[in-house]
Order: sequence, then C-alpha cells, then structure tokens
Amino acid sequence: MIKNEDVYRIGKLGKPHGVQGEISFLFTDDVFDRVDADYLLLSIDGILVPFFIEEYRFKSAENALVKFEDIDSEGRARQLTGCEVFFERSLSDGAEQGLSWAEIIGFTVINRLNDEVVGHITEVDNTTINTLFEIKTTTGKDILVPAHEELIHEADMQRREIRMSIPDGLLDL
Repeated sequence: MIKNEDVYRIGKLGKPHGVQGEISFLFTDDVFDRVDADYLLLSIDGILVPFFIEEYRFKSAENALVKFEDIDSEGRARQLTGCEVFFERSLSDGAEQGLSWAEIIGFTVINRLNDEVVGHITEVDNTTINTLFEIKTTTGKDILVPAHEELIHEADMQRREIRMSIPDGLLDL
C-alpha cells in the first residue's frame, strides 16, 4: 500500500474531454512528463490508486488531456472528475532537477538560528514575485515565510526537512 508521506500532490482532474475517456488534468508540477511516468496516483475515497497513462497531450503550461488505460468512455472519465492527483517521491527527478515547489509541501521547517522546529509547509504561494511558504507552526498558527534562496540553507529530501534562517520578528507576528 502506498503511504501518503511517500507521495506529493501534483494536481487535480477536471472534466472529461470528448467521448473516448480523455480527461482534463490541471497540474502544478509536470514531473510526470519529465520522468516519463507510466502511471499517476489518484485519490479515490481516501485511497491512492494507480492509473496507468495510455497517452497525454498538453493544452497549456498547466493543463493536459490525459487518457488512462481502461477508461474508455465519457461516463468512466466523469467518475474521476475532481480526483486529486499524486506522484511518488521515489520516481521524482528532484535529485537531478532540484526540488519542485509541490514536492516540499509537508516538509518540516527548522530555524537554523536556534535549531527549533518552526512547523510544516502546508502550501507554497508562487503567484507573486516573492514566493512564500505557508507554514503551520508548532503552536497551530499559520504564517507566511519568504522562500528566498538566501534564507534557505539546506533541503534534506530523506528527512523531509528544510533549514532556514527565519528573519527576526517574523515568528512573533
């Protein structure tokens, strides 16, 4: 059985496209294309289920049309609408290409200045010129921390940790 900590979210399935079973795939990470993945993991009723890719084609930089094996009708594709799509960390090309923003969701953030755990990354906001980590702190607060390369000192894929220099006063807001 595939564990949640062994995967990361890369997108969500949209509406069917046509009558042959193709479905729209809105993705935040194109790792499936970079590593030529055979399958994607769909969350169905909370269980991660592998669906083998028959073919796909890009519609835009964040949208593809995917045809899964054994999904041969609009009705079958419609049953998958809204499913979240995940990718196995072990198949990712993160070591060669650098970590994608989607891969670090769930990582523990450690303040390099005092070696204390700050919290866990729940989202990455890269919609503005300054990318931000949304972090749920150990006290339950939600904070935003700049994801600037000068603040990030180390990212450990195995331990799923990021060591950062958190600016003074940021944790007190």
